[in-house]
Amino acid sequence: MKGLAAVLPLGLTLYSLWWIATSAESMMRRLLTSVITVDHYRPGMGILAGLLVLFAVGSIVNAYVVRRALARWDELLERIPLIKTVYGAFRDVARLLPSGQEKQDLKSVVTFRLGEARLLGFVTRDDLPDLNKHAGAELVAVYFPLSYMLGGITLYVPKTAVEHIDMPVEAAMRLAITGGMATVGSGHGESVDTSGTAVKS
Repeated sequence: MKGLAAVLPLGLTLYSLWWIATSAESMMRRLLTSVITVDHYRPGMGILAGLLVLFAVGSIVNAYVVRRALARWDELLERIPLIKTVYGAFRDVARLLPSGQEKQDLKSVVTFRLGEARLLGFVTRDDLPDLNKHAGAELVAVYFPLSYMLGGITLYVPKTAVEHIDMPVEAAMRLAITGGMATVGSGHGESVDTSGTAVKS
């Protein structure tokens, strides 16, 4: 079982990468062979074409007109039952990817007191002038992911109600979505498990 626990994460990672690469190659191969002959096709051209398509799409979505069209598309999907739930979950996950934008979706890691317990969350926006005007308090938007699930909930809480903690966003997200079973690096040559025991790395 210890051997399985050691091999399984690496095996699943390699399998996932292999599946993504082969799926992209297979899909793009069918598209490319409709333009060029099979004799001129070489292995790997599908993956390269897929990367070029992603780069082109990433460049296009920066245009104002395209951003407006995507916003209208989101509004349309939000009105369709079931589809809005699935699409919203995948959209939330996609927003966690680094997009190269100056403004990041997840700004910092915070904890929110709930009785004697603490909720681990992420500040997504700390300037809410319109909402603050109606609430009569300075609020921040805090995203709380759900363990072993896609998506989460967002609460608008007073700034004084959250406590910022010095932890990388990636490490905190891994800790949150695994139900506290992930190992979080402390950044000082050792790792700390979720029970608080230091383990030499």
